This record gives sequence, structure tokens and C-alpha cells, in this order.
Amino acid sequence: MEAAEAGAACGERRERGLGRRFGRLWAAYAVSAFGSSLGFGAFPLMAILVLDSGPAQVAALAAAGRVLGAVLAVPLGPWVEPRRKRPVMVGADLTRFAALLSVPVAFALGWLGFAQLLLVSVVVAAADIAFKAAAGAYLKTLVPAADLLVANSRFESTTWTATMVGPPLGGALIGMFGPVVTVVADAVSYLLSALGIRSVGGTEPSPERVPGPPRLRAGDLLEGWRHILAHPVLRPLFLNAIAVNGLIMASEPLLALLLLRGLGFAPWQYGLVFALPCVGGLVGSRLAPRLVDRYGRHRVLRTAGALRACWPLGLALVPAGIPGMALVITVQFGLVACCGLFNPVLATYRLTHVDPDRLARTQAAWAISSSVTIAALTAGWGLLAVVTGPRTAIAAAGVLLLATPLLLPRARQLSCDARQ
Repeated sequence: MEAAEAGAACGERRERGLGRRFGRLWAAYAVSAFGSSLGFGAFPLMAILVLDSGPAQVAALAAAGRVLGAVLAVPLGPWVEPRRKRPVMVGADLTRFAALLSVPVAFALGWLGFAQLLLVSVVVAAADIAFKAAAGAYLKTLVPAADLLVANSRFESTTWTATMVGPPLGGALIGMFGPVVTVVADAVSYLLSALGIRSVGGTEPSPERVPGPPRLRAGDLLEGWRHILAHPVLRPLFLNAIAVNGLIMASEPLLALLLLRGLGFAPWQYGLVFALPCVGGLVGSRLAPRLVDRYGRHRVLRTAGALRACWPLGLALVPAGIPGMALVITVQFGLVACCGLFNPVLATYRLTHVDPDRLARTQAAWAISSSVTIAALTAGWGLLAVVTGPRTAIAAAGVLLLATPLLLPRARQLSCDARQ
């Protein structure tokens, strides 16, 4: 029944576009996604090449910036909730623009220091979470419920396109002009995104305000987590998502170390084995609406969620040379394709199963938990690699990932949810 109803709805939505306003929002997202991809890795490179920072400082820049930004963002979900979401998104973009632009300005004046890089990374991480908290709620007011999966699939395909093109191009720009140029490009992309979101136009409905003074209470800070953990399907999806994302991201630096130092991959080979598999993300995200039409949302969530955990263990077996490149590309393609399929279906489920008056808090809680988990597991797996070596640490993450499908919702939970 669920698949048939979804098929009928999707047949209707494919006959019409999502409208000019969504097109402008999508264009703004694409600009910022490509800018962020161009600037990927620029801060660690600046710390190493410009400030002569050591490994401990570079690790602190990556982990502490994410964690402190997440802590700073804890009150942002409740703060965003009673406000119109489009101005919040514009403000978050302008905040990221100003913070990032301060880096090349300080560099040009000879004032750039490690503390500034850390502060900027914290501000950008907090603004990212504020943007995500507002963006989902805004999309829900802009796009009919039947079109949310198509909209999220387009965002997902844009993310993977930017990931495929941005880092190699950013690396080339860094090689020619230094890391500052990609920070400038990233900053400008947020300014253009703010202008694009501002141009969406239309009238955003005012959120319902709770009677009484607009005072932030301590209980409001935890409302997003309370709702997630009390929901019979969101709770396992949340635990699965943060565990899978954390373990995958914790393995990425170790894989870079294994490929570049342990196996002697050239930088262009390393870039290639990560850029090509992003085609899988395009395939998965474009297939998501069709597969949900045919098999139903719940079956796709469980199947794609389980399959994406099966690939990373193969990265621990990578040999040197061309066979190693082929294996990494194959494994990463399968992983990215499953993630590209799973992510928009999960995002759509979250938007449709959270009440509008708590959506921003829920989105913020989800993003904060993901950031903290990624930072903690990355630090932990770095220590594990020091003791055991990168290959063993990658294998350990792969083995744990094989257990993450146990966190997915059971068929019985999904069946009860479908009847509600």
C-alpha cells in the first residue's frame, strides 16, 4: 500500500517542476556546496604551510573546531524555532562569509595566527548547524510533502557532484596560488548563497509562538533529543546514522595516511580514487525517488542502510599499485551509492515525522550529535592507529560498521509507523 501510494504521488510530482522558488534555493545550495568543496582541507594546509603547525595543532583544529562549534550551537535550535527560517539561513550564510573572509584579510596584513583559524572554524561549525536547523523547516514550507523526497534527492546529488569536482579543483588552485585562494572562494560562495536565498521571495508563514515572554528555558535545549529518543523509528535511525557517519569519517584520515605513506600513492592517484566514486552518489540520489515508488520508503531505508555498512571493511585490504586503486574505487563507489540513496530518504522521513513546532530543534540536535560523534571517533581512531597502525584501525572501524544495521528500525516498528 505504501509503495503504491508513493508511486501515485511521485507520478504526479514528476509531471511538474518544483517551482521557481525551489529552483533559486537549489541554486543557492549548489553555489555554497561547490565553494565548500573548493575550500575542503584549506585550514589544515594553512596551519601546516603558513603557520608551521605540528600534527597536534592540526588535529586540534579539525576536532576542537567541530566540537566547540557543536557546543556553541546547542541553544541555536530553540532560538531558531520561533523565528522565520529564511532570515536565519541568510544570517548563517553571512556569518560564515564574514568569518572566512577574516582569514585572507589577516593573512594579507600579516596578523594570521592559529587561534584565529580555530576561532573561525568554531564559528563556521556553529553557523553550519544553525543553517541546517532552519533549512529543513524552511524546505517543508516551500515544497509540498509529496515532493520532499525529490527535493532532498536533488540536494544530495548536488552534494556529490560538488564533492567529485571541488576538491581536485581546489587542490589545483592551492598548488598554483596557495590555500588562501580557496578560503576566499568558500567565503564568496556563502555570500552568493545568502543573496540567492534572499531572492527566493514569497511569504514565509510565521511560526506559532508560545504565549508569554520569549525566554529560553533550560528544558528547551534538550527538546530535540527528547523527541528523537522518544520516537520509535527516529531513535534507531538517529543512532544508526551517527554511528555509521562517525565510523566512516574516522577512517578517512587513516586511509589517506595508508594510501599516501604506506602504499606510496601519488597525490593525483589519491584524489582520483575519491573523486570517481562520487558518481555513485549521483546514481543513488537520482534513484531514490524511483526506488521508494517501487519498494516503499521503509524497505529502502532498511536495505540501503544495511548495505552502506558492508563496504568499508574492504578498505583494510588495499594493496599497492593499480589493483589498490581499483579496489578503493570499487569499495568507495558502492559505499557512496548506498549513502546517496539512504540520505535523502532519511532526510525526508525526518521532515515528515517531526511536528513543525519542534523541527528546528530536532534538526539541530541531530547535527550537533553527528558533529560531536565524528570528532570523538576521529580522535579515538587516531590514537588507535598510533598503537596498531592505520590498516588495523581501518579494519576495526569496518568490523564495527558491520554491526550497525542492528541499530536500524525493525520491520515491526516500521509497520506500526506506516499505520499511524
